[in-house]
Amino acid sequence: MTNSHILLGAGTSPVRPVIRHISPSDLYDSLARGVDDFIAMPSHAIFLCVIYPMLGIFLIALTLGNSLLPLAFPLAAGFALVGPLAAIGLYELSRRRECGLDSSSEHALDVLHSPSLGAIIALGLLLMAIFLIWLVVAEALYIANFGYASPPPLVQFVRDVLTTPAGWRLIVVGTGVGFLFAVLVLAVSAVSFPLLLDRDVGAAVAVHTSIRVALANPLTMALWGLIVAVLLVIGSIPFFLGLTVVMPVLGHATWHLYRRVVEPDPNPRVDYVPQQRPRRSAADFPAALFPTREARK
Repeated sequence: MTNSHILLGAGTSPVRPVIRHISPSDLYDSLARGVDDFIAMPSHAIFLCVIYPMLGIFLIALTLGNSLLPLAFPLAAGFALVGPLAAIGLYELSRRRECGLDSSSEHALDVLHSPSLGAIIALGLLLMAIFLIWLVVAEALYIANFGYASPPPLVQFVRDVLTTPAGWRLIVVGTGVGFLFAVLVLAVSAVSFPLLLDRDVGAAVAVHTSIRVALANPLTMALWGLIVAVLLVIGSIPFFLGLTVVMPVLGHATWHLYRRVVEPDPNPRVDYVPQQRPRRSAADFPAALFPTREARK
């Protein structure tokens, strides 16, 4: 039953969310709303996303001067493959703000209480698996062009990649293969994580709905993928620091794109409400450690 819930949700049969046809104007409106959310909740964006560029800097530094140098660029480019998972807290904040609920930073962690948490984890593991496969393929492409010899120093490595036929082949083939991975992730995760936060539909239904969205709006979703790629490149240029702005804007915008392309749920979920613990005086210690008869009632 647990596996069925993760894949198909809480219902006895898989749901089929209704999708809409959208246009480029919907993308621009989603981006505008994403910017508005970012301006309204900037501290939340920093709280959620500052670790993302720091991780990028760490991974790049880790690869310099050792045998993992050829994976420096694939690691940086591959962040886009796990971006939808990294932004899940942002989707939750946009959802709460849209509903007029408190959207303070601690509510980003309300996803841990989502009825779809198992499906979210399963989909996150799928994206991580795709990311790891991309790294394996990238390393295989490097070996196919440059062999098994240890990479040269950084300056010589860059010169070999940019000025030799083997390097040009690596760039062309690597870019083409990376594009295919990006298309796969876009189709699988364009709206799947927001859908799981909004409804308990299961990972399989969320992925299927996301693919249906891409098939129903191929040109518009291709434009969305291009916008995401361009903004991520711009944000990555200054040592990934620009991603502290680009990531939250795209995260918030993705929630609003989901709202544009998927019909609202006629039975919205009940939000998690944390239990309020009564204040106790220090004079109550140690009696406060034990439940009273009145509390047990």
